[in-house]
Amino acid sequence: MTLEWNTRAADAITEAAQTGIYEAAEALLDQAIEKTPVQDGILRASGRATQEGLDAAVSFNTPYAVKQHEELGYQHPNGGQAKYLEVPANSFAPMMEQIVAQAIVRETGL
Repeated sequence: MTLEWNTRAADAITEAAQTGIYEAAEALLDQAIEKTPVQDGILRASGRATQEGLDAAVSFNTPYAVKQHEELGYQHPNGGQAKYLEVPANSFAPMMEQIVAQAIVRETGL
């Protein structure tokens, strides 16, 4: 028996996965923004989801983003918390997997 690899199917699945990965990153960004500390809104507004191939990232780009994320002793009277990206990334992981799977099913009909 000979096995032939259907590269069109593999390419379609890869493209669908890329779509889902970006959608998952955007959804994580939304979750993280809700937990990001608020003073003037600049930190929240700096949040971005980016993608390169099958890799995606969520980041916040201010000079104080890392300090706000890591410093557990800071008070956040206007809302938000420390670990504003890490906490949602951990708790939202199963939903991100579902988003990717749904995109593959939606885009490929599998």
